[in-house]
Amino acid sequence: MIMPTKHTHYPQSLLGFGSYLLTKIDYKRTIDSLWHEYQKDFSSNNYPVRQTFDNFLLTLVFLHSVGAIEESNGGVIKCN
Repeated sequence: MIMPTKHTHYPQSLLGFGSYLLTKIDYKRTIDSLWHEYQKDFSSNNYPVRQTFDNFLLTLVFLHSVGAIEESNGGVIKCN
């Protein structure tokens, strides 16, 4: 599920969802604002796959573990 496979397309994987989330973190964002941004994009067909909140949190944990994001005063920021 982290990586795309024969039966899991890129947008369905945590890696694909993570790349989408990284495009939305241009400044310090809260978890709620990121989740609402995703829901808005899914509703308007800007992101093709429905993700659960659990997958959203797993994706943030994955991004943190690879050093792509970090926590900053209750929000998340993209690492350089």
